[in-house]
Amino acid sequence: MAKKVSRVYEQREVVYPKDRWKILKGLREVATPIMVTLESKGVESIVHGSVARGDVNNKSDIDIFTPETNPSYLIETAITSGGFEISRRELEQATPAHVVKALIYINEKVKVTFPLLPLRSKERDFYRFGGEIGLKELREGARVPGVDKRLMMIVPTVYGHHEYSIIDNSEEAARVIGVSQELVKERIRVLTRRDDIGRTGVYYEERLQDDESFESKLRDRISRDPNLKRLFQRRGLGFKY
Repeated sequence: MAKKVSRVYEQREVVYPKDRWKILKGLREVATPIMVTLESKGVESIVHGSVARGDVNNKSDIDIFTPETNPSYLIETAITSGGFEISRRELEQATPAHVVKALIYINEKVKVTFPLLPLRSKERDFYRFGGEIGLKELREGARVPGVDKRLMMIVPTVYGHHEYSIIDNSEEAARVIGVSQELVKERIRVLTRRDDIGRTGVYYEERLQDDESFESKLRDRISRDPNLKRLFQRRGLGFKY
């Protein structure tokens, strides 16, 4: 069940029990070798969300993201050469105005995502909004502030975290995370609207066949989807795929 946006209240402290620290350690031990094998191919990656912040539970996913555009074969080769199997691959676009992303699932709880066209600054900041760390920080056991799906700012502490709603604290949230206040306000609008009308899904999502590449699927979509064609034109990318 999706987390609901929480009501506004003053900051409170959450102390983690031993099993939460154990879950966090286990998730990070899964993420680390995947990020290592990506780095071995020259691909920078981050892990974002609860694994970066620390507020995990036994349903938490591992979301690894590579911010730069790379040929899909390079990502797939890195994953398989590291001894990981690919369970499925998907192409996804949240809205007609958003970047097209490739998703590679290692299993239902672990995926690697990468953009198929360069990210705008706001799209890049989306990952900072939720909290992100790179391989070096992951190895060092770092945890960073970020906002969860309840619109709660999670600020790590030695014993767990402090949390507070960002709904009336967008300026403070932007400062703590290091993103624009415009992005924070947009995320507040999106997530509160989701609660009001329910989840609406994504604009486009399709699973790839074994013999398809992300680039070939994208070329096919460009030829059939005027919205996607206009997106490439607006970003001055032409049709290199």
